[in-house]
Amino acid sequence: MNKNLKKLIEYPKTGILSKDVFKNETISCTLFCLAASAEISEHTSTRPSFVYVIEGEGIFNLAGRNIVMTSGALIYMKEDIIHSLKVKRNTSFLLVLIAGKN
Repeated sequence: MNKNLKKLIEYPKTGILSKDVFKNETISCTLFCLAASAEISEHTSTRPSFVYVIEGEGIFNLAGRNIVMTSGALIYMKEDIIHSLKVKRNTSFLLVLIAGKN
């Protein structure tokens, strides 16, 4: 697999656009493109994961701790951790879900 993530970025006028980038039995990679002021409300995942911020600006709340989302930020989440986010301007990130629990 060889994909240029920046070429896949496509911002909606409002809300969130997601695109599956890669998926197998072990890993699921999804590109998220969020319009300015978009939010993802609190939720959890049953799988450990990474968020890699490609571009944009926002706040990622992980278990009550605010993490600044800027280009190049890498955020690791254990399974079953409450998280949410709100972006200030158009923001894109790659979400990588890993099978199994660590």
